[in-house]
Amino acid sequence: MKKIEAIIKPFKLDDVKDALNEIGIKGITVTEVKGFGRQKGHTELYRGAEYVVDFLPKVKLEIIARDENVPAIIEAIEKAARTGKIGDGKIFVTPIEEVIRIRTGERGEDAI
Repeated sequence: MKKIEAIIKPFKLDDVKDALNEIGIKGITVTEVKGFGRQKGHTELYRGAEYVVDFLPKVKLEIIARDENVPAIIEAIEKAARTGKIGDGKIFVTPIEEVIRIRTGERGEDAI
């Protein structure tokens, strides 16, 4: 099992959700986050004063999946989230040792 974390632009969330739904992915956790990478930040004007916005709004997706589903999930996220501009985001894949469904006590892939 793997955990796929994707950091994407907020306005791409619906496109990514639809793409994941098309390949049969039902479970997803979405968190509003802030951060920056190469995109850095930008300056804005507020009431005549300029200030730096260091942390940009992003959306973090978390998906736990069977190993065989990971390539399709990555491809779906990549295609749906890509704008071709800086700040499109990143995808991280890490191994998961155990999953337990609290309600039933199911473990492993049965709990996904």
